[in-house]
Amino acid sequence: MKPLARPVRRGLLVAHVVVSVGWLGLTLCLLVLGIAGAVSGSEATAEAAYRAMKIFGDWLLAPLALLTLGTGVVLSLGTHWGLVRHRWVLVKFVLTLITTAASLLALRGGIDAAAAEVAAGRRVTDGAGLIVPPGVALACYLFMTAISVLKPWGTTRWGRRAREARASRRGGGERGAGRGGKGVAARPARRPL
Repeated sequence: MKPLARPVRRGLLVAHVVVSVGWLGLTLCLLVLGIAGAVSGSEATAEAAYRAMKIFGDWLLAPLALLTLGTGVVLSLGTHWGLVRHRWVLVKFVLTLITTAASLLALRGGIDAAAAEVAAGRRVTDGAGLIVPPGVALACYLFMTAISVLKPWGTTRWGRRAREARASRRGGGERGAGRGGKGVAARPARRPL
């Protein structure tokens, strides 16, 4: 993919950070509501918590998860980081795929079942089923945030191959070669006054 223009890349980066933080915040809210519904002795509190989880799950979960995935893929493909060039990007991509699928398929199903139970006037028997998934997802998002900042582990073999191919096209990767294979010119010496 052609590298993104700077204004496009910056706008996309802002969008990615906003939706990613939104997804993290939503997951934290779902965790708090799941805990409130499970440990509350009040039927009214449990009902309110599970109904709120359903609203959040129906309106926000899919858009935030899919926008995070989409903006992340476009950013990685449109920048020097690449989707498979660096290990931290590849790990983030795989974890985002897993958490997106788990959120949309498993967590939403559990939320819908709990909301249906309280709507029918019955008590939700598996409260832990709505605590563990958001807890695990939150841990994944915090881990992905940390590796986004720290950028550990170096390049993958595909990234090394791409770097070696670029170096060979530039003429052996001579020291001081800049963009386009042009060497950095030496500064002229200062003349005494």
